Formats: sequence, C-alpha cells, structure tokens
Amino acid sequence: MDRVKGKVVIITGGAGDLGGAAASLLAKEGAQVVITDVDEVKGKKVVEDIQREGGKASFLKHDVTSEQDWSAVIEKTVSQFGKLDVLVNNAGVFSRRAIEDIPVEEWRWVQSVNLEGVFLGTKHAIRSMRKTGGGSIINISSVAGLVGVAADTAAYAASKGGVRLFTKTAAVQCSKAGHDYNIRVNSVHPGFIMTPMLDKAMRTDAESTGRTYEEVKRVREGWAPLGRLGTPQDVAYGILFLASDESSYITGAELVIDGGFTAR
Repeated sequence: MDRVKGKVVIITGGAGDLGGAAASLLAKEGAQVVITDVDEVKGKKVVEDIQREGGKASFLKHDVTSEQDWSAVIEKTVSQFGKLDVLVNNAGVFSRRAIEDIPVEEWRWVQSVNLEGVFLGTKHAIRSMRKTGGGSIINISSVAGLVGVAADTAAYAASKGGVRLFTKTAAVQCSKAGHDYNIRVNSVHPGFIMTPMLDKAMRTDAESTGRTYEEVKRVREGWAPLGRLGTPQDVAYGILFLASDESSYITGAELVIDGGFTAR
C-alpha cells in the first residue's frame, strides 16, 4: 500500500478499461488521480467507483488532440492540487484497414490521437513538472510499436512506433544528460489485453474468416507463451511501478507486458 502516496496523477483515456484499471490501482496506492476523457459519463462513473472505495479521484473532460484542452487540464490540476507528479498518456484509438484502403483523414486521426496527443501531453507536463522538481511520464504504446503484429494495422502501428521513439528522445532531453529536469519518461507496450478494442477486433476476425469467436480467441491466447490474454490489471501494475519511486533509475525504457509474445 501507499506506493504512490501523495502523488498527483493525470490519466488520459481514463474512462476505458485499461485507463480505469490504472486509475483505480493508483488511487488505492495513495495517489490523487485526475481522470480525463472525451466520455464524460463513463469517466465520472470511474471516479464514483474509486471514491466509493475510499480513493481520491476527479474528472475533467479532455480531447487529447487539443492543445487548449491540455493547457486547461494541467492548469486546473496544478491549481487544485499544487503540482503534477505523474502523467499517463493512455488515450488511444484503433484503425484496421489495408494500407491502400486507408483514407488520409483516418490516418491523420489515428496519428493525432495516439501520437500527437502523447506529444502534447508530454510537452505540457514537462513545463509543469520542471517547476516543481520533476516527475514521471508514462506513454502507453503497444507491441505493435515493436513488431509487425497483424495485417491491416499500419496506421495504428505507425502511431505506436512513433510513441516508442518519441519517449526515448524525451527521456534523454529530460535527464541530467539533457536539460536536467529530473523527469523520467518511459513507454509501456501491452500485448493482447482483453478490452473492448480487442473484443471488437476478434469479432471482426471471426466474421471475416468464418471461424467462431471462441476459435479466434484461442488463437490469440496461443500467441502468448503464457497461454492467456492479458487483463487491464496486468498493465495497471506496470504503470504503478513506473509511477512509483521504485523505478527511480528507469528512464527511456520499454516495459513490455505481453505474456511473452515478442520473446518469440
């Protein structure tokens, strides 16, 4: 308990399964969590659940592609709680089309949320954190940012690969070798995690191949040497570690949470 006691944390995309799990766990471990999302109803429900369990949480409506929203979210957080210790850039979207069929508008939409949103969050978090002594920025990428995972996922993979290398460059800039901001920046690379996004992808695969949903699910489970799909809680514990002082000597790293998928 109390692994992040007293820390002020912003989690984008906090209304979703993965963001909600991370928010709940960090709150249980003593953090003041600010959940942001475009989905106000679900975001406030996550806050209510956390508060019911005795945790500290609040909600701010937030479009991560808007620099104005980023300025407002961080300003409100610091004004209310005095600082920002941890930013979890978790908000993300998915696209699945063959490269030759991707409309340029869809490509730009994926990049704007998954990559540009991470850039804007990191930019404004740095400005805030360097004034108060440092912090930890955690960018959620994917195994699709490390290897070619599946056909027709080029837009998503490009955005997540960009997050990976942006994170490393930001880590160097924020380190003593750069501008000495005392800010650590790391990326998390989930594998196949049982979320609505994966559920939709598996149902699409089942429809297109004529297999049952359970057959598609068993194939996915077999891709990981550990023999199962991941859970949002599996990823949340990785985020907790990087948010805590236990990871004080880790920056520019890739925390892969994939059941061994990329080990093969």
